[in-house]
Amino acid sequence: MLRLPRLVLAAPHSGAGKTTVALALLQALGEQGLKVQPFKVGPDYVDPSHLEAASRRRVYNLDGFFLDETGLLSLFQHGAKGADLALVEGVMGLFDGKDPLGQVGSTAQVAKLLKAPVALVVDASGMAGSIVPLVQGFRNFDPGVQVVGVFANRVGSPRHAELLREALGQVGLPLLGWLPQDPLLEIPERHLGLVLAGEIRPPLAALRRAFQVDLEAVLRLATSALPLPKAPPFLPEGKPAWVRVAYAWDQAFRFYYPESLELLEAMGAELVPFSPIGDSALPEAEALLLGGGYPELFAEQLAENRAMREAIRRFPGPVVAECGGYMYLSQGLWVGEDFFPMVGLVPGEAHMAERPILGYRQVEALRDNPVAKKGEAFKGHEFHYARMESSPSPAWRRVGGEEVEGYTDGRILGSFVHLYLPACPEGAGRFLALAHGKAKLRRPR
Repeated sequence: MLRLPRLVLAAPHSGAGKTTVALALLQALGEQGLKVQPFKVGPDYVDPSHLEAASRRRVYNLDGFFLDETGLLSLFQHGAKGADLALVEGVMGLFDGKDPLGQVGSTAQVAKLLKAPVALVVDASGMAGSIVPLVQGFRNFDPGVQVVGVFANRVGSPRHAELLREALGQVGLPLLGWLPQDPLLEIPERHLGLVLAGEIRPPLAALRRAFQVDLEAVLRLATSALPLPKAPPFLPEGKPAWVRVAYAWDQAFRFYYPESLELLEAMGAELVPFSPIGDSALPEAEALLLGGGYPELFAEQLAENRAMREAIRRFPGPVVAECGGYMYLSQGLWVGEDFFPMVGLVPGEAHMAERPILGYRQVEALRDNPVAKKGEAFKGHEFHYARMESSPSPAWRRVGGEEVEGYTDGRILGSFVHLYLPACPEGAGRFLALAHGKAKLRRPR
């Protein structure tokens, strides 16, 4: 059995301040000498970058659409090794997920699976006593979800905080902490969510100074979590490295699930980072991985690096490019009225739009590609503003529909779908085997 103190931070809706409170709480707990392991519910790349900066620990995604119960428990225990406490930041509202009542892909689903107490982060601006029926509704909606306390965000004054504390006390819920209403404490946003860590304003120290918290109460509630059954190992037994995989990692490309990268390493990949913005040549490798990110923000620098674009065009091994990486492989990227040439390995040009495309995806391979045989199904997620022209050789068909997307010629896979490889590890194995096989063919006899 695993006896690890843990707490889930949820909210009534997006934008309440879960990440801000999580960062402040990580700082406060770290000051007590505790090793706190953060997790993020849902298919998110941005919030984990902030949690990792605050905790100095790798942050994993807990998602009930990607993994079954056993897989989620395995990933949780894998990530929590060596930690004194786990802090799980939720996604959207507590009961928001893939289905109308959040039975799948929601914070509530993960909290129930982890048998973890839940603290609601409430945007308290403009309310006092009204916080009670709001919180009570979430507390009573699902008996399997243990709402045990509240963090108030955007509080007007110490007196306002005291009113909230007294109101919540009437129904036996503690106000665990609060942050003042101060624009300088807000994390800036852009079109794909918050800015990445490293671009953060304010400094973490300023956020911690503003945070009023009852750490004794927080630790008492986290310690009340019931033991969890022991789960099987999340990763296969590690193999010696036998394939080198170069992966894009710089300001423009950094959206990867860490557990997917760890899976590749466990299956024998040596992962070598490179920068499409700053490097003039690819590292020696047999396969190429281009993750998502913000190519539209760095389109000019990417276009100017002709040496890298040419190196990728000439790369002979398998290439997997997701979302931003897919845009980078296109003939070019339109940002407003400006056109920037890209690598040119896949047909079509990428155009930025005003409305996003987002949601969970289950896709079926229309033809063999570097991770899937024709007919195999994978799980993933989309969140992007870009549009690509119709592909002459689409990679995927949406399961249960006729919609197709992406591009493949068997060696190259470009798609807006971020695949979750741990849900289908055979795909990772195929990618590495294809890279190894093509490398053998290229070697002189």
